[in-house]
This record gives sequence, C-alpha cells and structure tokens, in this order.
Amino acid sequence: MNSIIDTVLAPIVEFVISTISTLGYPGITFLMGIESAAIPLPSEVIMPFSGFLVSEGRFALGGIALAGAVGSVIGSWITYGIGYYGGRPLIRRYGRFVFITEHDLALVDKFFLKFGNWATLIGRMLPIVRTYISIPAGISRIKFWPFTVAAFVGSYIWSFFLGWVGFKLGENWDSVRHYFRQIDWIIVLILLVGFVWWVRRHIKNRIKT
Repeated sequence: MNSIIDTVLAPIVEFVISTISTLGYPGITFLMGIESAAIPLPSEVIMPFSGFLVSEGRFALGGIALAGAVGSVIGSWITYGIGYYGGRPLIRRYGRFVFITEHDLALVDKFFLKFGNWATLIGRMLPIVRTYISIPAGISRIKFWPFTVAAFVGSYIWSFFLGWVGFKLGENWDSVRHYFRQIDWIIVLILLVGFVWWVRRHIKNRIKT
C-alpha cells in the first residue's frame, strides 16, 4: 500500500520541489493556495521542503511561514465562497440525496455560533480538516474578516511548524510526510466512522417518518 501511495505522490512531490525551487516565496504561496482550495496537494510536502531550503540558507523560517499562511488564506477564501454562495442552496435542493437535511444545517450553524472563529483557527492546524473547514464556515456565513484573521493565524502556526520540522530534518525533510500519513489515516478513520453513524441515523429517521 505504501509503495502505491509513494508512486502516486512522486510526481506531486516533484511538482512541489520544482515550483518552490523556481519561484521561491511566491511558489510557496501558490502551492499552499492550491492546497487550501481543496485540491489534493499536501502541505506536509510543501512546507517541510521549504524548511529544508531554510537550512540551506535560501529562505527564512518566518518568511516561508508567512508565504504559506497567505497562500492558505487565499485558498480558504475560495472554499469559503463556495460554501457561502453555493453550499446552502445546493444542500436545500439536493441534500436529501446525500442525507443532509435542514436540521443538519441548523447543527452547523449552532456549532459555529458556539465556537465561532476558534473552530476555523483550530481546524486550520489539523491535517485534512484544515482543507475543508472553510466550506461549513461559509455555509454558516460567519463574518468574513474575523474568519480571515482566524484562518491566517491557524495557517501561520501550521506552516511555521511544518517548516521548522523540515528545517530541523534538513535533507531528511521528506520523512515528515510518512509520519503525517499515519495521522491522516487516523483522521480518515474517525471521519469514516462519523459518516457511517450519520448515514445510519438519517436512514433510521426516514424509516420512522
């Protein structure tokens, strides 16, 4: 399984290395923007490689963290906009086909009403979750600029952390993604269990009604 994943990721890793090596800080911003726009491009590759280049004297750690955070915010604006302008109407029209109801929308609204932009800030520091947290934030239509600040802070911390790890590992920066892959599987498993429970609950409710 690992060899298959490595084969799939190989051209992605090459693209990341080539882009950052050629474009520098703007390349980091560009790649992190793609990643935050829900396009599969792992930050666990982008930022550790950038951190390696810090150890080579090409970049500054604070600079790559800032570039990563700016790109992440730009990408999060895209997914926030998708949720804000298209999410709720689409869910109301087609949500029943994927077991999403008005009650579920109310739960999302209640969640963001309770936790506010802390949900965005913390979500931006979690693998997988960070890529998609902006969509429900947009659906709930939380205020744009507080959302942007929270997304920036969370993204900066995440970018700095991954960059620092790459800086410390030096030429072994690529080993980071192998460790984070285990975390990704755990999060995927948790999400899968939650999804199964959620579908089962909706099916039972439909049978009752």
